[in-house]
Parts: sequence; C-alpha cells; structure tokens
Amino acid sequence: MLPLSQFSRYSALVTFCLGLPTAAATYYQAWKARQEAAEVRAGLEDGCTVNLVPLDTLHTLPRPGEIVLLPGSGGSGDGMTMGAYRVGRVEHIYARFEGKKMDAKQARLIKTVAHVESLFVSGTVEEVDAMLTKL
Repeated sequence: MLPLSQFSRYSALVTFCLGLPTAAATYYQAWKARQEAAEVRAGLEDGCTVNLVPLDTLHTLPRPGEIVLLPGSGGSGDGMTMGAYRVGRVEHIYARFEGKKMDAKQARLIKTVAHVESLFVSGTVEEVDAMLTKL
C-alpha cells in the first residue's frame, strides 16, 4: 500500500494534467460565446439584426400578421428610434421541465423567435405611432 504522502504527489500531478486543459477549454468557450454575442448585437452579415427580449418581460407573444415596434439603430434627435415590422412567422422552442415533480411529457417555453419583415416605417416613437394609425 502506498503511503498517503506518496499518493498525494501523484494525485496533484494528475489533477494538474487534467485541470489545466479543462480550464483553458472553458476560457476559450466563454471567449467565443462573448464574441458571438457581440456580433449578434452589432448585426448579422446579411444586414439583419436581432432584438433580444426576455420572455418574462412580455405580457403577450406576437402572432403572425401583427405589427410590432422594435428598437432601431441610428437616427437623430432626442427620441428613441423605432421601426415597424410585420411578424411573418413565430417559432416556439421548448425544453424539458426539470424539477422534483417532473412528468415525462412536461416542457417549458425557453425561447420564442419571431421572423419579421420591415414595413420601412422608422423614426421616433411618436412619428411611427402616427404613421401606423394611418394604416
């Protein structure tokens, strides 16, 4: 049987050999995720942009055919720049419900993706609201 002091040396070596690559891989994955998130916030290659809205802040989910106002970029003046978009289709993404009283068929909504088409109406919130009431 190995004495505890001898075992301690080997376990420290094994821990270092396994821990260092794991730490490096974890750091790389986090760095890559931050880069991808920054690219999404800046806009996609084809000129499309993504608006991220937490599900718990929505009181209703958009339906196909509805018109939604989304924040835009650029613009001048003190008002917030908005753009009007028509919802083309909506995708709901679910995940398995994990909990103490889990049922095999339970799921929870984790993400909703609304594909929208621009109505080419943009400006401050007041300007867009006035234009949409004319539609």
